Amino acid sequence: MRQRVVILGAGESGVGAALLAAKEGYEVFVSDGGPVKPEYRWELESHGIPYEEGQHSEEKILVADEVMKSPGIPHKSGIVKKVMQKGIPLLSEMELAYRHKGNSKIIGITGTNGKTTTTAMTHHICRHGGADCAMVGNIGISIAKQVALDPKPLYVAEISSYQLDDISSFRPDIAVLTNITEDHLDRYEYLFENYIRAKFNIVSNQIASDHFIYCEDDPVIMKNIGKYPFTSNPLPFTMNRELSQGAFIRDQQMTVRGQETFGMSIYDFALKGKHNQYNTMAACIAASSIGIRKEKIREAVATFTSLEHRMEPVLTIRGVEFINDSKATNVNSTWYALESMTKPVILILGGVDKGNDYSMLHDLVKEKVKAIVCMGLDNTLIHKAFGNIVEVMVNTSSAREAVHSAYRLASKGDAVLLSPACASFDLFKNYEDRGKQFKDAVMEL
Repeated sequence: MRQRVVILGAGESGVGAALLAAKEGYEVFVSDGGPVKPEYRWELESHGIPYEEGQHSEEKILVADEVMKSPGIPHKSGIVKKVMQKGIPLLSEMELAYRHKGNSKIIGITGTNGKTTTTAMTHHICRHGGADCAMVGNIGISIAKQVALDPKPLYVAEISSYQLDDISSFRPDIAVLTNITEDHLDRYEYLFENYIRAKFNIVSNQIASDHFIYCEDDPVIMKNIGKYPFTSNPLPFTMNRELSQGAFIRDQQMTVRGQETFGMSIYDFALKGKHNQYNTMAACIAASSIGIRKEKIREAVATFTSLEHRMEPVLTIRGVEFINDSKATNVNSTWYALESMTKPVILILGGVDKGNDYSMLHDLVKEKVKAIVCMGLDNTLIHKAFGNIVEVMVNTSSAREAVHSAYRLASKGDAVLLSPACASFDLFKNYEDRGKQFKDAVMEL
C-alpha cells in the first residue's frame, strides 16, 4: 500500500511538498484552514492532487502515515496537536526534500538577520563560479518544488527556525549561522533558549566531512555553541582576530582561508556597511568550501547587487534619499540598517511588535535620527521607547501617509529610511507588500 502523506498548508512550502510527494509515489492530500491562492490551486489541480480549503477534515488528516506541516503553522494549532496526540510523525518540507534530493549538495543558511542577503550572495558567487545551482527555501521557490520539478546538483537554501523545528535527518553539507538575536519569541513560548535551539538544529545531523560556518563575534552563538555539540568542520568568521581557518577582516582587508587562501579589500565589496561585511565573509567561505575558485569569488563579490526590500535605494528627490529596508522585521535588523547610515535619518518604524526591546537602538537613534515616523495601528511602544530621545515623532496609518510625512520632515542631504523593526501584518499582506507600497508612494512624490 502507498504511504499516505497529508500536507497542512497550501502555500509555497506546502504545494512544493505536495508536488514532490506525488512525484515520489505517495498518496497525497493537502489541507488548508484558509483560502488557497489561485496560483497554488492551479498547481495542485494540474497535478491531480486532492486538496481542501477553509477547513481541516480530521477524518482525512488523522489517517496519514506522515504529516508535513508548513512552517507558518505553529505547533500549538489545534489540528497539529491532534496529529501529535495520535503519534503521527510530523515532518518539515526541508526533511521531505532532503529525503529525495539524491546526491545533490545543500548549503543551508540560517540566522536571525542577514540570511537572505547571505543566501542570495552565496548563490550569486556559486553561479558566477560555474556551479549548476538553485536558490531555494525562504527565498525563491520551495526546496521541495525545486527537487520535484527541476533538480540541481547544488541547492543554496535560506532556512528559517520554523523550518528547522521539524527536521529529523536533514543535513546540509555546509551549514551557515549568521547570528542569533531575539525574534519570533511568540512562536517559542517567549523563551529565547527555544529559539536558539531551533537555530542550532541546522548542525544537529552534520558529520565530520561537513562544514559549519558561524559568526565568532556573535555573543549568543558563542555562549551556546558548547551546548549543541557538532562534529563538522568549524569555519568561523570574525573582525576581532586572525584565524587559521574561516575568514577575518583586518585593516580593511578580508582574508578567507578555505579550500584556497585569498584576500580582498572591503572597499571592493559591492555591499556596504559592517553587517554586509559579515554576510560577505560567510558567503565567501561557503563558496570556497564547495570549490569555487578565488578569482571567481572576488569578481562575484564586487558585482553583487542588493536585494529588493533590503537596504534598497529607491530614489533621491531634491537631495532627500529614500531607502527601502522593509525586510527589517526585528530590532536587530534595524540596528544594522542605522549602523550603516552616513546621512541624517528620518526613520519610519512600526507594525506588529513581536515583543521588541527597542533599547538597543537608543544610541544609534540619538546619533543619527532626526525624526521618527510611526507606521502602524498601535505605536504606543515606539513612543514610549523614543519619546525622550527624538524631538519629532508623528503617527501615520499608511505607507503613503508615512512617506509624505517623512518627506516634509527631511532636508536636503537627509535620508528617509523605512526600517520598521516590526512585522507588517497590521496594515500590509507581508513585508514585500509594505516595501512595494513604500516605493509606490515615493514614486508619487
